[in-house]
Order: sequence, then structure tokens, then C-alpha cells
Amino acid sequence: MVEPRLATVLNVNDDDANRYLVNRILEMAGYHVIEAATGMSALLMAEQHRPDVVVLDVKLPDISGYEVCARLRANPDTAAIAVMHTSATFVTSDKKARGLDGGADAYLTQPFESSELIATVRSLLRLRHAEQAARRRADELAEMDRRKDEFLAMLAHELRNPLAAIMTAIGILERKPTDDTKEARMRGIIHRQTNHLARLVDDLLDVSRITRGKVELRSGRLDLRAVLLQVVQVIRPITEARGLGLEVSLPEGPLLISGDATRLEQVFTNLLDNAAKYTDSGHISLRVEKEGVDGTAQAVVRVRDTGIGIPPDVLPRIFDLFAQADTSLERTRGGLGIGLTLVRQLVHLHGGQVQAVSPGPGLGAEFVVRLPLLHVHEVSLAPPVNTVSRGGRRILLVEDNPDARQAMRELLELWGHDVEVAPDGLQGVELAVRKPPELALVDIGLPGLDGYRVARELRMRIGRDIRLVAITGYGGPEGHDRALEAGFDLHIVKPVKPDELDRLLSNL
Repeated sequence: MVEPRLATVLNVNDDDANRYLVNRILEMAGYHVIEAATGMSALLMAEQHRPDVVVLDVKLPDISGYEVCARLRANPDTAAIAVMHTSATFVTSDKKARGLDGGADAYLTQPFESSELIATVRSLLRLRHAEQAARRRADELAEMDRRKDEFLAMLAHELRNPLAAIMTAIGILERKPTDDTKEARMRGIIHRQTNHLARLVDDLLDVSRITRGKVELRSGRLDLRAVLLQVVQVIRPITEARGLGLEVSLPEGPLLISGDATRLEQVFTNLLDNAAKYTDSGHISLRVEKEGVDGTAQAVVRVRDTGIGIPPDVLPRIFDLFAQADTSLERTRGGLGIGLTLVRQLVHLHGGQVQAVSPGPGLGAEFVVRLPLLHVHEVSLAPPVNTVSRGGRRILLVEDNPDARQAMRELLELWGHDVEVAPDGLQGVELAVRKPPELALVDIGLPGLDGYRVARELRMRIGRDIRLVAITGYGGPEGHDRALEAGFDLHIVKPVKPDELDRLLSNL
């Protein structure tokens, strides 16, 4: 290994003879040497010159070498400098331990051989260079991670815009009855596959946020049974299309938990969707039981299938990122290998556990989710909100994607609303000021004025007499919070299902 030349060493010693001797040894070894005779001057020179190594005598006339080392470590500008204590007085093991515990990287007792001094300096320099390389690598990885997150956010936005247009268009078509069985079948295929694409986009972003610890639950008291019934309603058409039976067994009474209904739907949709995807024939069962009492009570949800099963070597890592039960070259099952990672992380965030069991290939699999239940006497669920569709409202739609704009306009007009549209933020503000609507649906990624600025302008110029809804391809809690701060009443992530949009708008 070629040693770096002209590395800088700060030699701190109040004894002129010792300081001169160490200076000569280091200079003859090819190092650039600067010197100090007191602790305070050593701190000043370390901050000014940023040496690679400090050879620091413990006994100094003003403050001790221990104190100098502690201050070097406390200062972010000098914390990474390697420090070697030397002493002819403090030579016992407890003094060495104090120096090393206080932040020193090495401790030499005098007298020492010149070779020992040089070897120790070289060792510290190697350590420092390795730390610098590791720090640079960590910074590079952090920058790559940041760029990846930016790319994923942009990718999601670009994918969600066409998905929103497709989902809105199929929503319009499904409201028009048809006697053509082939056409009805094609509509169903488009509807299912669009929903599948939307889930893949959401999973891709969610796994990125979860691995960075940026997922926040919007928890409340809810009935898990109602969540599962909602999931079954979504999954049943998928199982029927594959010719699979779906058995559902739920307890009669409510299963009251503290959780995020959207995230729990995501958990069980993933599990049931996986069961359908990996089962060619047979059936899938969803069974829920209550176990324990009082503080130990929990809901146990079992999703079992008669599918391809999980090989023993895959089972221990089935919840790992990008793990796949189907490892064949054909990859006929599809998927990104991130759904089960999301399931595990979201279940853990709810204080629960998830387990996978399989007798082996071809023998099916079972996933068991355990979630803590609330005490019944502690819970008072809010009464259900009755939503009544409100037709005939004046709505402004601000959307730059022409297909999404046209499809959304026709859907809203189909519901009986009076709709005006704008392709950018500036025109949106002008239309709203000239003829204030009751409700404005505003995309965030707009040319000219973005959606946040549109919301601020409308709040400033119209006030609270208008309801503002952000409809955006940028998801995540950051976007939600920023939208509310800008003045929006509601934040919806594309693609939004027509029925869900109708329900949300009816509540505004």
C-alpha cells in the first residue's frame, strides 16, 4: 500500500525537546508537521488547518489532552480527525482506558520508538481514509436513494394520469347497459386490469416509503369485519373470473380495532389477490376468529388457498423484498415481489403479526394475520354517515391531460353537474374568479401555476365559499399535508374509482 505523502500531523506538546523530537521523526517519514504547545492553541490550529492526525500529549499547561480530545470530538468540523494520546506521566491502564473512552484512537506511553510512532500514525491514516471512503459511499448511496424516490414519484405521476383517464372512461361505459356479452366481458377485463395496474403503482411507491420509514397510519376505531367485507366485494369478481371458489367465514359481532382502514384493505386485498393469482383450481378461504380475552384479545384472519404452495427454501424469506413463490422462467404469475413486504410492514405498524405456512409445492398456502382488538366497553364508534348524491352543482375541472379532462368532464356531466374545464392553472383561476363554482377539482402538476398555487389564489380571491379538491398523481402523506396547507379540503390520488369519487364529492 502506498502511503499518502504530505499528510498533515498536528503535534501538541508543551515540552520543547519532546515536541522537536516528534516533529523530526514525523518529517523524516514524509509528513507535513504543524505544532502547538498548549491545549487552547491546539484547538485553534485544528480548526484552522484540519490536520489528518493529532499527536496529543495528555499533560498540558492549560487544559488536559483529555479535554482537548473531548472538544475536538464535540466540534463537527474537527470530529473526524484521528487523535493519538502520548504521555510519559499517565501510563497506567486506567489512564489509557480514560483516553480511549474519551475519544482517542490510540494511546502511546513515552518513551516510544520512532518506528512505533510512525506505524501508529500510518494505522490511524489508513483508518481515516477508510472512514472517508465509507462516508463518501454513504453520501453517494443517499443521493442515489433520493434520485430513486424522485424517479418513482414522477413515474407514479406519469402512470396515474393515463390510468385515471382509462378508469373514468370505463366508469362511464359501465353505466350504459349492453346486451352484447362480448362487450360486457371486454369492459370487465379493462376494469380489472386497470385496477391491477393502479395497485402495482401504489405498491411500488408504498414499499419505497415504508423502507424509508415514511408511512404514517391515519388510525381510527373501526370494525375489521366491515373492512374485510369491502375487500371480499373487490376480490370476488377476480376469483369468479378464474373459476375459483371463495369461502368467507366471519364472526357475527364486530371486530373493533384501532387502525387505518385504507391500509388494512391494502393488506387483505394483497393476500387474497395473491391467493387467486397462485391458485389454478380449487378454492380460497377467508376465515376470521377471535382469540384471547381483555388485553390479549386479537382478531386472527386466515387466508388459505389450494394453489401452487411455497417451497421450503422460499418460505423463510417470502416476506422479503422482491421474493417470489413463482421462480420459473415463464413468470406466468406476474407481480413485482413487493406485495408481501408491504403486508408485513403494514401489519407490524398496526401492532400485529403475519405468518406464512405451506406444506410444500402443490399443496397450497396459508397466511395468518393477528391484530390486537380493542375492549368493547372502551369503544364508541361514530354512527355511519349517510351519503346522498348531490347533482346539479357547478364544478370547475382544472386538468392538463386532455384525455383525463374529457373523460372526467363527461362523467361529471353524466351525474348531472354543470362542468367547466381549464387546461392549466392560470385559466383555472381566471374561470373561477369570473364565475365562481361551488366545487373545483384541481390537478397538482399543472403548467403555469401548479395546483398548490391555484388553491392559494382561489382562497385569497374567493375565500371559503368554494370547495377545493386536489386530484393528483403524486401520493403519500407529504402530498396530502401540503395540499391541506395550500387550502384544499380534500386530497385524492389518481386513479380514483368513479363510485368512490361520487361518494367523496357527495360528502363535500
